Amino acid sequence: MDKFTPKDKLIYKDLSYKIIGVLFEVSNELGFGYQERYFEEAVAKGLKLKDLRFQRQICYKLTYKDQIIGTFRLDFLVENLIVLEIKTGKRFAKKDFDQVKAYLKATGTQLAIMAIFTNEGVRFYRVLNLNNEIKQTEATIDTSKLKKIINL
Repeated sequence: MDKFTPKDKLIYKDLSYKIIGVLFEVSNELGFGYQERYFEEAVAKGLKLKDLRFQRQICYKLTYKDQIIGTFRLDFLVENLIVLEIKTGKRFAKKDFDQVKAYLKATGTQLAIMAIFTNEGVRFYRVLNLNNEIKQTEATIDTSKLKKIINL
């Protein structure tokens, strides 16, 4: 019965902007062409410089009838609120979105940011899990507001 409204698209607005600011800083400084692990390391350093609490490479267990049937490994969980998944390449595959949707369900979090470092810069999507209803949107951001929030 509850449907998504425009205000739902901006949950954790300030925190999201800070994370996205880190992604842009990493992209601007490193450019393109490195392995995912190097972008992940740079993002970790950027999050730390912004005084954001995060956990990295967190393992979640998927269980059925008290038996472990699989595991998930999240790239980042920022402030225990936002799942951050890092990729490199030209575009996200359907399996990447499915993976993040599973992360949201497993962690019970409401927002994931999927970032992909491409030869054209960083792109990101917001994936929402509100009222057990998952929705993904390609995100755009007003960079003038971003600069103000992340103090660029």
